[in-house]
Amino acid sequence: MTEVVKPDSLILDMDGTLWDNVNTYAKAWTAGFEKCGYKKTVTRDDIIGLMGKEARVMLNTIIPEWTEDMHNKLFDAVIDAYQDLVPVMEPLVYDGVLEGLERLSKEYKLFLLSNCEKDGLVNFMNHTNTGHLITDYMEHGMNLKPKHHNMQLLVDKHDLKSPVYVGDTDSDSVESSKAGVPFVYMTYGFGKTDNYSIKFDTFNELVEYYYNLANNHK
Repeated sequence: MTEVVKPDSLILDMDGTLWDNVNTYAKAWTAGFEKCGYKKTVTRDDIIGLMGKEARVMLNTIIPEWTEDMHNKLFDAVIDAYQDLVPVMEPLVYDGVLEGLERLSKEYKLFLLSNCEKDGLVNFMNHTNTGHLITDYMEHGMNLKPKHHNMQLLVDKHDLKSPVYVGDTDSDSVESSKAGVPFVYMTYGFGKTDNYSIKFDTFNELVEYYYNLANNHK
């Protein structure tokens, strides 16, 4: 029987893995259009299938007929609108996440990696009061690079030997594969995939698995 390798770190996606903040994002997109002088209501259904995608993909899907310059102005307006909503947003933090991150941080280095805008992960950490548990983070808005690139940056910067990436979409799986990092699939999130190293139906299940794995290797 092959021994299960204990990872030295967990790199975690945000949206669909740690929380559901889609309702806030939809409000921000609608407000962004208004800031640009356009009347367009963006709904949860419009956004949810695009979660985890880079900003350019989202823009090309939501308003494909616009020019790149118009897209850039819209996205800036969306980000401004989101920041306005941060103090009053009410995201659903998935059951077990807050306690689970606390437990896992005692056994592993924890990282956050998302295709969100700059400071999106900071907003998550501030809202959940989890910043002290996170070793480092990377987000698309910091350098506009794809997720596999930023995953590799974290691996190289912290000399990670056996990280895993925890996410919820097929694009997460693809990006993990490009970075050579095993993918842990959270089935309750926003996407579907058949390509993963291991899957969990709840965050609590993930916590128990990796907490026990760490203690069995002591």
